Amino acid sequence: MKNPIVELDGDEMTRVLWALVKDRLIKPFIDLKTEYFDLSLVNRDITDDKVTVEAAHAIQTLGVGVKCATITSNAARKAEYNLKHLHPSPNATIRAILDGTVFRKPITVSLIQPSVNTWKAPIVIGRHAYGDVYKNVEMFIPDPGKVELVYTNADGVEKRALVADMPGSGVVQGIHNLDESIRSFARSCFLYAIAEKIPVWFATKDTISKTYDGRFKELFNDVYEHEFKEKCSNAKINYFYTLIDDAVARVIKGEGGFLWACKNYDGDVMSDMIASACGSLAMMTSVLVSPSGVFEYEAAHGTVQQHYYRYLKGEKTSTNPMALIFAWTGALAKRAELDNDRKLSHFAATLETASMHTVESGSMTGDLARLAQPAPEQSLNAWEFIDAVAIHLKDLL
Repeated sequence: MKNPIVELDGDEMTRVLWALVKDRLIKPFIDLKTEYFDLSLVNRDITDDKVTVEAAHAIQTLGVGVKCATITSNAARKAEYNLKHLHPSPNATIRAILDGTVFRKPITVSLIQPSVNTWKAPIVIGRHAYGDVYKNVEMFIPDPGKVELVYTNADGVEKRALVADMPGSGVVQGIHNLDESIRSFARSCFLYAIAEKIPVWFATKDTISKTYDGRFKELFNDVYEHEFKEKCSNAKINYFYTLIDDAVARVIKGEGGFLWACKNYDGDVMSDMIASACGSLAMMTSVLVSPSGVFEYEAAHGTVQQHYYRYLKGEKTSTNPMALIFAWTGALAKRAELDNDRKLSHFAATLETASMHTVESGSMTGDLARLAQPAPEQSLNAWEFIDAVAIHLKDLL
């Protein structure tokens, strides 16, 4: 490697497999260079979450990052890990700093058919990566009272809107987004779609959220009309807007093969639905693309909490590491592209091929073995699967 990538370590079972993937599939073959950040829940708490901010700025500097799955703390996790504070989602913090769009695409293998039998091509999720519920402000209202939304401009002039006249206790939440971030989201989606030669769908709920979601619809369409309409026409792809509920109905009955642009929370949920319908949450690539030209590759699923508890009891679990492997290959491939490093590019592509060959040959973890046709005689634990990938990798290299 000519230049390093930023490595963001994570939590629980994925942290265990993260080290395993590095030790058995990467370090024996390349001189791995990384700038390492420990984003485990405990270390984020010790550093008051400064490590997350530092990691994001390092990605801005080096251009490429690779991230393990991390825990977003809640009351139960605070008690379990004896935390000082409830910090925000590290993914949300990083995405806010990089101001990018997350693109998630299923990893498909011939042995496993999608749950939706009409799908003939992968559906890519383009997830807006800033704001909404991930940058929210919320409050518990203990007694009856009035809740208002207040905006004060630079001259001190106020504008108010009644949120609710609360007859009793309840909860309220404030969310926001920025015009420039929405425009960047739209541009990233159209650039990705043109490169992949797939149409773009965008969906919100502007019939209900007439101002908030309506602004998303307006700006997305403005970017299309004034910056990308001719480019999309030349690439022979189209742009389609619909309501989110209509989009879901169309997706389930459609053939796939398009980029589905979603707001932040919608993209979070829908990418899991697409991944699960294609076989497993671990069979999904995820990359955050920033308008400034930096990239963060990650495992899109969680930390596999229950498997971790079993691992702590001495069990070798059948946890699928494919998303972790593809996070590494994506980051190494991008580093190779930026550095014009053909050998590193070849290695990253070969590791992906070896991983696919392993599954296609009938060696797979339990989540895939339950769905594969024909079914394998037995499923592998994570250690056995990674060893099988290593054998294929050595043969291909």
